[in-house]
Amino acid sequence: MGTPVAPTHDTVVERKQAKLAPPPMYQVVLLNDDYTPMDFVVVVVQHVFGKSLEEAARIMLKVHHEGRGVVGIYTRDIAATRVESVMQLARVNQHPLQCIMEPAPSGD
Repeated sequence: MGTPVAPTHDTVVERKQAKLAPPPMYQVVLLNDDYTPMDFVVVVVQHVFGKSLEEAARIMLKVHHEGRGVVGIYTRDIAATRVESVMQLARVNQHPLQCIMEPAPSGD
């Protein structure tokens, strides 16, 4: 029926290891305003970011005294979700609290 065909040459394919870079990280930052109660900021930091009462109070005071405070550093999607959660809580409770995300400084 069919005659076997002999290979004319052998081909070796080497697979290179893909070098994956870590994903870019973003820091979530709370911004100070003159109207949002400090207690509300503490509750938001605890609820959205899972911080302890002491850590949440420290972050709130940093925001209050310095005008801004980093709450956490995450990948882009997680940071965006946390920012949106903070903004929703602020809106529902009628507070002007602002939260942003920005590229985290590289650790080089």
